[in-house]
Amino acid sequence: MELLLDTANIRLIREAVSTYPICGLTTNPSIVSKEKRKDFFPLMREIREILGRNRTLHVQVTRTDCEGILKEAEAIRKNIDEDVYIKTPVSREGLKAIGIMAKNGFNVTATAIYTTIQGELAAMAGAKYLALYYNRMLNLDIDADSVFRSTAQAIAMSGLDCKIVGASFKNIMQVTNVFADGAEAVTVPPELLDQAMANPSIAIAVDNFNKDWKTVYGDKDIAQL
Repeated sequence: MELLLDTANIRLIREAVSTYPICGLTTNPSIVSKEKRKDFFPLMREIREILGRNRTLHVQVTRTDCEGILKEAEAIRKNIDEDVYIKTPVSREGLKAIGIMAKNGFNVTATAIYTTIQGELAAMAGAKYLALYYNRMLNLDIDADSVFRSTAQAIAMSGLDCKIVGASFKNIMQVTNVFADGAEAVTVPPELLDQAMANPSIAIAVDNFNKDWKTVYGDKDIAQL
C-alpha cells in the first residue's frame, strides 16, 4: 500500500511527512492555485526537496491538446527532475499523449478516471499510476466500488506494470473502501488524515492506560524505572 499526500502546502507537507508513512505527493492545477504562489517551479522543487527522491512526485499538466501536454511534460521534467510523474487526464488527447510520453521514457500518472475502460486504455498506453476519482463517481451516481474492482481485476489479469490510486475522498471510510476494492495507493489531503487520528476514542483509551499504570508506578514513566 502507498499513502500519497494531495496538497501543495509546504507547511502541511512538512508536518505530514514527519508524522505519516508518506510514499509520495500529488498535485493538480486546483491544488496549486490555492497556494497563491506565482513561482510554480520553485514551489515544485521545494516540495521535491521535502519529499526526497525516494518518494514519488506527481505534477499535473494544464493543457488539453496532445502537443501542449507534451510541451508541458518536457518543461516539468526539465525544471524538476526525470523522476517526476506527469499527471495527465485520460481524455482522447490525453491518452494519445500518455502513449507518446511512455514510449519516450516519461513516468506517467493517468488521472480524471471515472470508468474502467479509461483505466484499461491508460494502462495499455503505458501509464504507471491510474488515479480513479472515488467520491466524484458517487456524485455522478456511478458505482465507484464496482469501477475500482473491475479496473483492479483487469490490471491484474493483464500483467501490466501499473498501480491504481484512489483519489477524491470525502471521508476515511472511502479511503478504506478503495483499498478493499484493490487499489494499491491512495492520495489524501493532510486534513483528512488528521481528522482520522483525532478520534476521541483513541484519547480515552490512552487516558485509561495511563490511569491504570499510575495505580502501580505513580508518576514514573518506563524510562524512569
